[in-house]
Amino acid sequence: MPKYKYLIIGGGMTADSAVSGIREVDSTGSIGIISTEADVPYDRPPLTKGLWKDKALETIWRHTNKERVQFHLERTVERIETETKRVIDNQGDIYTFEKLLLATGGRPRRFPFGGDDVIYYRTVADYRRLRELADKHKRFVVIGGGFIGSEIAASLAMNKKEVVMVFPGEGICDRIFPREMSQFLNNYYREKGVEVLTGETVTGVEARQAQLFLKTKNGKEIPGAGIVAGLGIQPNIELAQAAGLKVENGIIVNEQLQTSKPEIYAAGDVAQFHNPALGKSIRVEHEDNANTMGRAAGRNMAGRLEPYHHLPFFYSDLFDLGYEAVGELDSRLEVFVDWKTQFREGVIYYLQNSRVRGVLLWNVWGQVDAGRKLIAEPGPFKPDQLKGRIPMG
Repeated sequence: MPKYKYLIIGGGMTADSAVSGIREVDSTGSIGIISTEADVPYDRPPLTKGLWKDKALETIWRHTNKERVQFHLERTVERIETETKRVIDNQGDIYTFEKLLLATGGRPRRFPFGGDDVIYYRTVADYRRLRELADKHKRFVVIGGGFIGSEIAASLAMNKKEVVMVFPGEGICDRIFPREMSQFLNNYYREKGVEVLTGETVTGVEARQAQLFLKTKNGKEIPGAGIVAGLGIQPNIELAQAAGLKVENGIIVNEQLQTSKPEIYAAGDVAQFHNPALGKSIRVEHEDNANTMGRAAGRNMAGRLEPYHHLPFFYSDLFDLGYEAVGELDSRLEVFVDWKTQFREGVIYYLQNSRVRGVLLWNVWGQVDAGRKLIAEPGPFKPDQLKGRIPMG
């Protein structure tokens, strides 16, 4: 029965960052990581970005093993016994802990059809599978117009693949970008050779003659050698729920990242936390949050009592465009657009009740902290007061 001072369930970026946080405070305490994946922790963003450019696969690994960690890979935890501080996995092995971190992340949303013919893109194993297909074939179908869909469609097209994007909305990333920007991206992707099919609901997948066909509600059949889906994720809260921890949209934590059981912590995609700048409870599925929250959880597990008040940022690359963003980006909010060059360089402010709730830095770099400060200000702001507020260089 492995006994650990610190046990982490989940083997992603959050887990690796938690190990770093623990080691900053406790250089000797035993650490165990239980992960469903076959791979040790790695950087996830390059799976849709850098690995399709010049970045080598070996550069994504986090080197967590340098911190004297015991890995238990390809294991799924089935039960947490909070009273006895024991964890049982799917092979019946039992682990004990003094402090436990739930870094269980999320799982991709899936269709009730298509089975393994659809690549629900999230892990390095998914990257390997798609890369192998891309090395042999020409035409691919990407389902989804959000973060994953927009990034992988651009990456495949940059690798000289024929790409068809299919999604039910009116435009690429239309849930976060103002309508005119989303429509611009539709045309921009088309100029780059991507076939963009908006307003299409997927109804089925069929394999015929060594090729896959995506079927839509409007009667289209779209052929491709591979079908990739980016439909968002669902937080893996079931384990915490079964253990009696408080959950809502994620596992609820306090400002020290403790769950409703003080010896159990949660961080990363799965954790729901209060952010003072926004004045609300949020759950964030991006790299910056995985890194900063994981590290904070590790430090607190090792004895520090440091509040986590960080407002995470996120970023993306779309062909030769890119952005950084912080706060709430919701196309339903009031929006003020400050262009230096329309659709090429500018700052977009998202407002609600005369406060700035989010900032999108479109091809503007190094101003995330300025965005954070603005979101923390109480206002009130009128939209035209924001012109030039964040410099564009």
